[in-house]
Amino acid sequence: MNSRCVLLLPGWKDSGPLHWQSRWEAAHGYQRVEQHDWLRPLRGDWISRLEDVLLTGRQDEPVVLAAHSLGCQLVAAWASHSKNTHRVKAALLVAPGDPEREALRPVLTSWSPVPMQRLPFASVLIGSENDPYCSAERARQFADAWGAGWVNAGLQGHLNADSQLGDWAEGHAQLHKLRAQV
Repeated sequence: MNSRCVLLLPGWKDSGPLHWQSRWEAAHGYQRVEQHDWLRPLRGDWISRLEDVLLTGRQDEPVVLAAHSLGCQLVAAWASHSKNTHRVKAALLVAPGDPEREALRPVLTSWSPVPMQRLPFASVLIGSENDPYCSAERARQFADAWGAGWVNAGLQGHLNADSQLGDWAEGHAQLHKLRAQV
């Protein structure tokens, strides 16, 4: 599988240079799906952007998604609306933010309700026991609803640059497992 067939889906405010997604992009040539507005994310806009990238990419190779935070919610929302889900073969879902959490509702108003339908492709969700944006229990509910395998990362916070994961070899190994299924 071509490295350009791995799409990185950052969350709200994008992923900075020390985030594992940015490090994977630099090291492996994976493609970041750039959103038009990282600070005021609108679900419909983000779904449209993902759809555009999928439809303008190479049609002969399967796509694997590597999503973080609100990017996980994007995968679920996109999959519940798109007629092009066959283009995606697998998704790595990391630290899904919970837009229905009281503190996030005012900022992420268009992201509720969270789609709770099974994803039509293989997926693994990695969550943390002390994620400030989504409890481990809620992350596990997302995994169950989306039909994703569940991996408990322990006490790793939001699994972002603040978690000091570096290149995050464990996450990359999970991505390789998913890619091998394709």
